[in-house]
Amino acid sequence: MIFVGCDLGSTTGKIVVLDENLSVLGSSIVRSSHGPIKTFEKAVEKTAESMGISAEELLTKFKNEGRVVTTGYGRSNLPGYTDEVSEISCHAKGASHLCPSVRTIIDIGGQDAKIISLTEDGRMANFVMNDKCAAGTGRFLDVMASILRMDVSELAPCAAQSTQPASISSTCTVFAESEVISQLASGVKRPDLVAGICQSVATRVAALARRAGVREMVCMSGGVAKNGAVRRGLEECLNVSIAYDPRCQHFGAIGAALWAYRQASKA
Repeated sequence: MIFVGCDLGSTTGKIVVLDENLSVLGSSIVRSSHGPIKTFEKAVEKTAESMGISAEELLTKFKNEGRVVTTGYGRSNLPGYTDEVSEISCHAKGASHLCPSVRTIIDIGGQDAKIISLTEDGRMANFVMNDKCAAGTGRFLDVMASILRMDVSELAPCAAQSTQPASISSTCTVFAESEVISQLASGVKRPDLVAGICQSVATRVAALARRAGVREMVCMSGGVAKNGAVRRGLEECLNVSIAYDPRCQHFGAIGAALWAYRQASKA
């Protein structure tokens, strides 16, 4: 039997397939496009490729040999897959499975930021979420990268070259966009601007984290976790070390697959 977690987020879709020993058989991450169903189809194709089989074979396994749990913004939009779990619960389960000592998860997604507190045995104790404004999210970084004509993956290496990070005072993405354009026109160096942008995200998310309460150990989840400048900014703001796992974008999908395993075990 296989256990499948499908995390359909606002900017990416992820799938993780586990076997009965909870070992990863295949996984994928794709950019979201043209709705959850299309994103799911693309993720299935890429997952099947990682497993050395066709997408049709993998879908057959989902139906005949698998238990599938969906999560993320698009979790209710896949006909035929009715097992759903919230992304907060899935990120909590995925992170605690990979790092049993974690007590605080900082999840910065494409359109929101969440702080998830865990108990000693890995259960969710509390969470605080910001989904009212793009500032402090992956969307903010995407917009700023576009203004600077950079790929978002280039932000952290660029920020590392900064000698005097710029101050980005606006708390609104639209106003921050104008502020960055103005500073760029006035001669502020690009690395200093990028460092200021990353620090701006860290400052906003740190304020959210303080509301939830921060207990070590702390880890990051989601695509923004790959941005070393944001991670370092959060460490400075919160005065804690933040663990990084290269599977950070798959935490939700891994958690969903673990929920699938748990549900199958109870069946």
